[in-house]
Amino acid sequence: MRRVVSILIPAYNAEKWIADTVRSAVAQTWEPKEIIVVDDGSTDRTLEIARRFESESLRVVTQEHQGAAAARNKALSVCRGDYIQWLDADDLLAPDKIALQMEAITSLNNPRILLSAAWGYFMYRPHRASFVPTALWSDLSPAEFLLRKLEQRVYMQTAVWLVSRELTEAAGPWDIRMLSDDDGEYFCRVLLASNGIRFVPEARVYYRLMGIGSLSYVGESDQKLDALWGSMQLHIRYLTSLDCTARARAACVRYLQNYLVCFYLRRPDIVEQIHKKAKDLGGQLEAPRLPWKYSWIMKLAGWNSARRAQLLLPQFKLAVMRLWDKAVFHVESLGFAGANRATQS
Repeated sequence: MRRVVSILIPAYNAEKWIADTVRSAVAQTWEPKEIIVVDDGSTDRTLEIARRFESESLRVVTQEHQGAAAARNKALSVCRGDYIQWLDADDLLAPDKIALQMEAITSLNNPRILLSAAWGYFMYRPHRASFVPTALWSDLSPAEFLLRKLEQRVYMQTAVWLVSRELTEAAGPWDIRMLSDDDGEYFCRVLLASNGIRFVPEARVYYRLMGIGSLSYVGESDQKLDALWGSMQLHIRYLTSLDCTARARAACVRYLQNYLVCFYLRRPDIVEQIHKKAKDLGGQLEAPRLPWKYSWIMKLAGWNSARRAQLLLPQFKLAVMRLWDKAVFHVESLGFAGANRATQS
């Protein structure tokens, strides 16, 4: 009997994207599947649009606004699948993404193997997505995955994973306190319960670049900084529970160094804790340095202004790129529609 895959989509104020995301779930060639959309108290038309797709295999569930982690837990509580596919409400799956991963796991016959996939960035045009391999794009043990993640500051996007029900239950629920990096912390727990990762390079995920509006953007929010530091501490605990070699400790120190800039001067209480953690690991941190292009701002207006510019200027650049990509997308759409009309006539 073929295993059921549950595609779980938490959604909050995603009216611009939810239809495309749901269509990519419906288009999955693997059967049997179920799709569950949890509307997390949206104030726009997300719920209305999602309900247009309701069917025997697609359910829409609502709850008061509680955050992404709570919406994911709600979806998990009502699904029945043998395997779980997480999908954010602005991202897309290639039509054969799940089928390719299910074929891989069928040959392995081990529900404790975690499946991953390739992923690429896009804005409005998924056919122009940029797929850039990292050190995580391979078959890995849990310890090696965490080592590479902390050493090289790389990560895997939420939708790449396909997780068995057995692994999902072993990992436990999403942590609703994690206002940032909730997926990073959650999949660490999935990893710890797994027998390793099988990477399926032909399976593809399309990750929409959202900028400041994305859940992953931390900026200067004290709540998100607290959550980030909480996640960092857990990452270090998870890795050292598997591997406490000199390489693992050095990876943790490098991880702390890389993220120190997020808290520097803004949160001296956390900075003190980060230095202490590095010392406990046998390392020592340097004061963070900003790229040279922001150094003149620091000289004129101080560190905080330079750091704010480092946060905001890339977002401004991204916003301009998104406007350009949106314009090209509309031009291409008009051209495609015109070509269809000419063909039909």
